[in-house]
Amino acid sequence: MTSRIRLRAMEPEDLDLLYKIENDRQIWNVSNTSVPYSRYVLHDYIANSSGDIYTDREVRLIIENEVGDTVGIIDITRFDAKNLRAEVGIVIANAYRHRGYAAEALHEIICFARQVWHLHQLYAIIDCDNEASYKLFSKGGFSMSSLLKDWLYDGEKYHSTWLMQIFF
Repeated sequence: MTSRIRLRAMEPEDLDLLYKIENDRQIWNVSNTSVPYSRYVLHDYIANSSGDIYTDREVRLIIENEVGDTVGIIDITRFDAKNLRAEVGIVIANAYRHRGYAAEALHEIICFARQVWHLHQLYAIIDCDNEASYKLFSKGGFSMSSLLKDWLYDGEKYHSTWLMQIFF
């Protein structure tokens, strides 16, 4: 499979993108974000991130398309070194959605998790109402493991989610 995307480490130049994504309240309900982040905090995060999953317990990678445009971010979080598992999350900028970039980024991170980090599994928490994400992860080889009732709270109501996993 020839990929049209490239995953790369965050750079200081990514501050504006990170600021925009982290402060987008429309995606807070699918993450653990509950307060806005300042540019200072995000700058500090970029500057102090080692890029080593064993040190930081997470890795955030920038997704670039074939012409070098930054199209999104893919995160590996909640890394558990003892049990060799981690959570994966993807955000694609609105202007680049529905072009296959998320699927390619997911494929790349699965290969990396298996071949470089030697993980046993990746998992994702998907809002039951987020059909696009459910389809993305299903097509990427993830299977539904559990229904997590009232798992995410958006400030007004609770949302049930699917726990989806892929095993290596």
